[in-house]
Amino acid sequence: MAQRHDVVIIGGGNAGVSLAARLARYGVKDIGLIEPKDHHLYQPLFSHIGGGRAEVKEATRSQASVMPKGVAWIKDHAVDVDTESNTVVLAAGGTVGYGHLVVCPGLQHRWDSVPGLAEAVHSPYGASHYEFELAPKLWSLLSSVRSGTVVFTMPSGPVKCGGASQKPMYLACDYWREQGVLDKIRVVMVQPYPTAFGIPEVDRELERKIAEYGIELWTDSELVAVDPVARQATVRNNTTGTTGALIYDVLNAVPPQSAPDWLKATDLPALGAGDGFVEVDPGTLRHVRYDNVWSLGDAAGTTNSKAGGALRKQTKVLAKNLVAARQGHPPTMKYDGYSVCPITVSRSTVVFAEFDDHYRPKPTIPKLRTWKESRLSWWVDRTMFPQVYWHMILKGRA
Repeated sequence: MAQRHDVVIIGGGNAGVSLAARLARYGVKDIGLIEPKDHHLYQPLFSHIGGGRAEVKEATRSQASVMPKGVAWIKDHAVDVDTESNTVVLAAGGTVGYGHLVVCPGLQHRWDSVPGLAEAVHSPYGASHYEFELAPKLWSLLSSVRSGTVVFTMPSGPVKCGGASQKPMYLACDYWREQGVLDKIRVVMVQPYPTAFGIPEVDRELERKIAEYGIELWTDSELVAVDPVARQATVRNNTTGTTGALIYDVLNAVPPQSAPDWLKATDLPALGAGDGFVEVDPGTLRHVRYDNVWSLGDAAGTTNSKAGGALRKQTKVLAKNLVAARQGHPPTMKYDGYSVCPITVSRSTVVFAEFDDHYRPKPTIPKLRTWKESRLSWWVDRTMFPQVYWHMILKGRA
């Protein structure tokens, strides 16, 4: 059956729910939100679960409980967008008409793009804290290690909060040090970029912790194949093109990621780009060719680091611009490229990276060196942020 709403939002994660709540607060009455899942997840806690510093129950709520009052929940998958008829096609066969459309379905995990990787993370020796179901398994594996080789990997290309790939590694190293076994464990981090993070100030702090724990950082390198039976990871040096093998006792892999396949097939991405990200003005977050289409979050074709920390500002900008557009006014609010990544570097400290879309430091409080390892930053990341998320961000108030 066909239905219609003044504003339709594709995706019920952080971006979709917080935007719907903010729009409702700004007076938009008829909002439909398309989301098939029964549970809503707070992804920043996945790293803490994988590192033994959070419980599974802390990272999940029912989707029904976080839906803003008055917003129509369309429990289905979006599979296409017809910009001529202003409709979204649903997996169940129906359509949803829209006056304005906001596209924020997030990224998809491409386990199949690395031969053997899917089998490896579901084997007795592999896991991934980027999957909610596998995060507790990761801590079970890491906490039982007393010797051997543990490999952590990060892929190239778009990825949700790239710094999160390293977080369980530091948590595990600190734990192994407490247990007196760190010197018996070879820890390897496979990183596709030239440095640990990409911001000199942050790199210096991470390099200090990497040296402190005795971690081997393989830069400009990427996991290209896994033999889960032999427990062998094949790693390519992207600079030289050569490959090498790592025999592991535990593998924690971050999957390659991309825009959803269904989105790539629409006419919303940039013409000829092929990457599937919605072609928006990176400032206003409005589509460059369709005035009634908007996007934010991981699926938007913006230049910022893809992280939940970027959404707080994006949500406010998009909501105010969309309300202005509905009233016939041009959008004037601009997103400034801000993103943030708290990186846990021990079981009680965090390096807090705040930066813009050119990877230049952009602290919320000017002159405050948030990239310095800090116990206060740990409290902010581990205790304050989850409460702010559930009680303010998802209600459109932060």
